[in-house]
Amino acid sequence: MTRQEIRTILTAPSADALFKEAQAVRLQTKGTGVFLRGLIELSSICLRDCLYCGMRHSNANVRRYALTDDEIVACAALAQTLHFGTVVLQAGENERLWTRERVAHLIHRIKVETGQRVTLSLGERSEADTAAWREAGADRYLLRFETTDRALFAHIHPGAPTTGDHPRIAQLRRMKAQGYEIGSGIMLGIPGQTLDSLIEDLLTFQALQLDMVGLGPYLRHPETPLGQGDQDSEVPVSVDFTCRCYAVARLLLPSANIPSTTALSSLDPEAGRIRGLSSGANVFMPNLTPAYYREGYQIYPGKICVVAPQADSLSALHDTLHSLGLHHIEG
Repeated sequence: MTRQEIRTILTAPSADALFKEAQAVRLQTKGTGVFLRGLIELSSICLRDCLYCGMRHSNANVRRYALTDDEIVACAALAQTLHFGTVVLQAGENERLWTRERVAHLIHRIKVETGQRVTLSLGERSEADTAAWREAGADRYLLRFETTDRALFAHIHPGAPTTGDHPRIAQLRRMKAQGYEIGSGIMLGIPGQTLDSLIEDLLTFQALQLDMVGLGPYLRHPETPLGQGDQDSEVPVSVDFTCRCYAVARLLLPSANIPSTTALSSLDPEAGRIRGLSSGANVFMPNLTPAYYREGYQIYPGKICVVAPQADSLSALHDTLHSLGLHHIEG
């Protein structure tokens, strides 16, 4: 698929044909099964100051928390009971809290005590860290590169280099060589984002041969610099445009796992996830973080698992699957 073909698809008056094609490819490569993978938000204590994130270090209004190891393993045990097959350990970037040794021990415990596969999403880490976690049994790593536009990446990630290898893309390549299944993704509609850079992002998914693709609309947080400034972007923040990008990702990477994200459901609680599955997605990530802590983990406000937990319940997810002739599979 060429850049011009992608541009035409993304800007066409209607995407009905695109969605049908992407759904047909998903059914051909993934069948009617949808993976449910348990998300565990380990901690909202972050050392970074990313301009878009509500958990940024400088935001004094965040309710900070950190789960204990026993709480984390209990969440993984719940995932086992629910027949998920995989847990996703996600946290604000904090190498002091989530040390190489602690994470390796957690991976070992989860594997031994629950049998769950382990996906990590702990941000930018050293080659030695990810090697140790792979040796401990980690299966997958999620690291969004956010944008291939180096100037924009450096703007929203203070201190990031503007020249040389993209730090996150370099880490993804290292982890692929270490034997991980790798996942990455982008935000859609970041202030300053261009359609050309977005198209380059989508083609980078293909170049990296990602195993997982995470796409979500940028939802601004009012307590962040980016949320208070100019919101101009060539890339729309909408369910329709996000689904168009799901569909393009499915056509570029027919066998990849693509989650229908929480942010999409936050934009449209009733139809968002249905639209996602109908345009190429094949994964849901129910939030297994204990309810007491969830309010503290808000990259953006209005997360559906916080403001309307019943809409993000396992029962609601199964109802959605059944309505589309799909079913939950373990993996």
